[in-house]
Amino acid sequence: MPDIQYFGQRCFRIRGKEGVVVTDPALAPGFDNSKWTAHLITWSSEADAHPAAELVKPMTERVFVVDGPGEYEVGGVLINGVRTYRDDAKGAEAGRNTVYVIHLDEFTFCHLGDLGHTLTAHQLEEIGSVDVLFVPASSHLAANKLTEVISEIEPRLVIPMYETGEQLDKLAHELGIKEWTPQEKVTVTAATLPPEGAEMHVVVLQQLSKL
Repeated sequence: MPDIQYFGQRCFRIRGKEGVVVTDPALAPGFDNSKWTAHLITWSSEADAHPAAELVKPMTERVFVVDGPGEYEVGGVLINGVRTYRDDAKGAEAGRNTVYVIHLDEFTFCHLGDLGHTLTAHQLEEIGSVDVLFVPASSHLAANKLTEVISEIEPRLVIPMYETGEQLDKLAHELGIKEWTPQEKVTVTAATLPPEGAEMHVVVLQQLSKL
């Protein structure tokens, strides 16, 4: 039963029986970085890799860092990195991005990073079936285009990543969500996810100050 917490920008902690993953760890005011621990870190963009990674302490011998496309296996965590871009010009304007598909405790999570374009058929095939999708309300991609990506991936649960309430409002409007109550964390189980083929759920997480 993995649980998910959100720490602002694109930083989530996914904590399951088979491992702990931190996505795009960020340095931000109020963060108590002394308690950051994980088995592995994912970086969506090489442009954003910064000293925050050094503050994440290993839960085993070392923290494994995943920073690009490819297939990775760390303990019981399987990860597939899919090459994408932060713009619609194949990275010429804003650089490259990696979408990560994370298989943990029999569930599949997908972190879109700072995706800046709609996805090709090949990229969608690489991503495959997704239970939980992390979507960037603050990305270079317009909210209506982001909802197109969401509808093509067809996740069971969507969790936005955002920097301002305005960004979140725009995405919520496109998704048809009129009101929400931010949660401190969400626990992923077969019972809490909507059945396959049913209407997807959207959960907004609070931005916490420390891991």
